[in-house]
Amino acid sequence: MQIYEELVARGLIAQVTNEEEIKKMVNEGKAVFYIGFDPTADSLHVGHFMALCLMKRLQMAGNRPIALIGGGTGMIGDPSGRSDMRTMMTPEIIQHNCDCFKKQMSRFIDFSEGKAMMVNNAEWLLGLNYIEFLREVGPHFSVNNMLRAECYKQRMEKGLSFLEFNYMIMQSYDFYELFQRYGCNMQFGGDDQWSNMLGGTELIRRKLGKDAHAMTITLLLNSEGKKMGKTQSGAVWLDPEKTTPFDFYQYWRNVADADVLKCLRMLTFLPIEQIDEMDHWEGSQLNTAKEILAYELTKLVHGEEEADKAQEGARALFSAGGSTENMPSCELADEDFKDGSIDILSILHKSGLSASRSEARRNVEQGGVSVDGEAVKDVKAVYTRSQFEGEGMVFKRGKKKFVKVVVK
Repeated sequence: MQIYEELVARGLIAQVTNEEEIKKMVNEGKAVFYIGFDPTADSLHVGHFMALCLMKRLQMAGNRPIALIGGGTGMIGDPSGRSDMRTMMTPEIIQHNCDCFKKQMSRFIDFSEGKAMMVNNAEWLLGLNYIEFLREVGPHFSVNNMLRAECYKQRMEKGLSFLEFNYMIMQSYDFYELFQRYGCNMQFGGDDQWSNMLGGTELIRRKLGKDAHAMTITLLLNSEGKKMGKTQSGAVWLDPEKTTPFDFYQYWRNVADADVLKCLRMLTFLPIEQIDEMDHWEGSQLNTAKEILAYELTKLVHGEEEADKAQEGARALFSAGGSTENMPSCELADEDFKDGSIDILSILHKSGLSASRSEARRNVEQGGVSVDGEAVKDVKAVYTRSQFEGEGMVFKRGKKKFVKVVVK
């Protein structure tokens, strides 16, 4: 199975401009392709994960990736999939975010000489002369066609600023510049970027009389049709300081039964034949599949050592096996104890299991709190300092939130 056929088998491809030509280029390792990343935060998140995996797969097949960081487009903001305008960022914040991106991307992509490139579109966008740009590019875009694009249509009711209206033109111009500067002949992106990507292929055709290609990746949606990579507390980040390797592991360990095989196909590098054999798995076997998924993805993002630790910690909690050493932990200091003891509400709040003492009270009253596997029913329950000595105690809220509490 060649790389294009594998991408199809894994369910990764959504739309393409010219399938036969793209298949030929990708399979022969002749694609110089780019994917854009706007630096809207100081870390990549699960929403970027599939794009990074795709870049890695295609690079392994001999193709050359260009990671385009949106130092210029980031100053405008992509309206796709949003109901409001993005917060404007300073050039300093954008540069800091760009630097963070490159460090994280290097875990997936080989940026050594001739293998891949990282480019910032600020190089050409920030120096543009407005009048010259309008004359050079403006005639090639139909406002009627732009307003039919899905990314703009969904914003028309609430209001679409002229600033954001320029985003499609900026992204199209990026492709035009990359085509001329680096021979970039293909753009990949999420399926919500299709209109913007077609704008780039059309601009290259009109200005240069040459063909360029576009392919969109299937959006990572769960069985309910919602984007994956979000939790109640926010995005699942690739930065271990923002989402710990353990929490990252737990996110994937807890995906729905209906989503686990899809995630294994789309996100892991396990042989497709091995994943196909899991198609008939059910019941407890699906839990095994979830463990495989969580381990493989944690290893990809954080390395094998952190994946081993996360798996050990999870098994200690859920399977009564493995070491509690690698669980998320909270240290209590002497000043946290009053007369040698501390109450349950203080522990839940300090450990981060509850946002406040009042929320902690509700959690206990609703029966959602346990300590070392025993349900806590009394909101006035207290624990002495000596109970936390040694390996500590495991406090759990709900099915998925827990922490090991120890003393310094």
